[in-house]
Order: sequence, then C-alpha cells, then structure tokens
Amino acid sequence: MSVLNRERRGAVEILTVNRPKALNAINADVLAALDEALTDLAADEQLRAVVLTGAGEKAFVAGADISAMQSLVAVDAERFAGNGQQVLNRLASLQVPVIAAVNGFALGGGCELAMACDMIFASSSARFGQPEVKLGVIPGFGGTQRLVRRVGMSVALDLCLTGRMVKSEEALRIGLVSRVVDGDVLAAAIDAAEGMATLGPVALRLCKRAIHENADVTLDAAQAAERTLFGLCFATADQTEGMAAFLEKRAADFQGK
Repeated sequence: MSVLNRERRGAVEILTVNRPKALNAINADVLAALDEALTDLAADEQLRAVVLTGAGEKAFVAGADISAMQSLVAVDAERFAGNGQQVLNRLASLQVPVIAAVNGFALGGGCELAMACDMIFASSSARFGQPEVKLGVIPGFGGTQRLVRRVGMSVALDLCLTGRMVKSEEALRIGLVSRVVDGDVLAAAIDAAEGMATLGPVALRLCKRAIHENADVTLDAAQAAERTLFGLCFATADQTEGMAAFLEKRAADFQGK
C-alpha cells in the first residue's frame, strides 16, 4: 500500500497521505514519497493546481510518527528535521497554487505540512496545533517560523508554548486557515483548485511569487518587486488573451505562455 496516493483531474493533482491507521503520521517513507511526487510536479508543464489531504475522516496528518522518533539521538533528530524542512520547502515553492484540505487533526508535523500550502481549507471538525512541548521537544519542520508568519508572534507563542489545539473557527479567526467548510472539505478544495486552473497560469505563478518572496522585506522593496512582475505579465500571451477575451465578452483560452 502506497503511503501517498496520487490522482489527476485534468490540470489538478490530488495528493493523499495514506496511513489512516496511524492517523497519517509523517515518517521517512511519507517524506520520501512526497519528495518524489514534488519532483514530478515541479517539472509538469500541464499542472495548474495541487490539493493535499489525508486519508480517512479522523485526521489530515496527526503529526510526525512518534514511534519512529522516540529513539533518535540529537544528530539524527536534526537530520530528520532537516529532511522534513527540505520537503515542505519544496512543497511551498511549487509555482502553482497548493490547497490543503483538512479533516480532523492537523497537529505537529501535520500543521506544519498544511502551513507549507498556500491555502488551508478546514472542515468544521478540523483541529490544529503545535503540541510538541507536551512531548519535550519543539516543532522541527518549520512550524515555529511558518506559524509566526501566518498568525503573528503573540499567537504563535501562545500555540507553541501551550501546545493547545484550536478548532477550525478559531483557526480562521487568527488567520491560520483560509476557509472553513461545513460540507465536504476535499470537494470544496478541488472545486477551488479547478477554478484556479481556468485562470491565467503565468499570472498565478507571478502572483504567488510576489506574495511569498516579499513577505519579509520593506514595503518599498516589495512594491518594486510587484511592479517588475506586473510588467512581466505584459510580455506574455496570457495577458494578450485574457484582456482580449474580457473585451470580447468570451471565456479566455490561456496557454500558460
């Protein structure tokens, strides 16, 4: 049984962490499978969006596999964290939009995995947290850093120092998640991904780049980068097609060029 299932729907790739009996806990096999999939997706010119979820109803990913970490010595733990950070960084750096569809628990490494996505859609039953301090450790897959960038230092300290879980509505209020879905969260994420797949592919890539690459620079520097990327749009066939389609009152036929 594969620990990561892949399904293709047109221009949208659906990745499902598939260890439901272990609440989809992340281990070395999951990281290796994700890394392999990301290598394929990074080179896929037809790809327009990705949806990432977990198998079953109980968990998106309940965390890293504690049984696999329990006996690690310091140097091996640092190497494991480095591997996790590298894979999640590759996920975050995909040029296409990535949506996490979260059912149930997204704790520890699962919360970190979700935060490596561009958007998090949460079911009403979703629960988020960084409970590592309850195990005598700290987040190791980028959690302390991505969390503070999403929710601010005060809330990040609250979650990381108490290890408490937050429900989906609080996660929405603090800015951790993008949407709370009352019904089928995976269907909602796929619908959103398919919608984005009809938009200008180059514009999506450049918009994602503008936001991610300039989140921690001065406003002047960020706006300068935005101006440059805005200008680049006007060197693309997508811009010509998109504006012509608008003026001609028809659907655009974007080619990603």
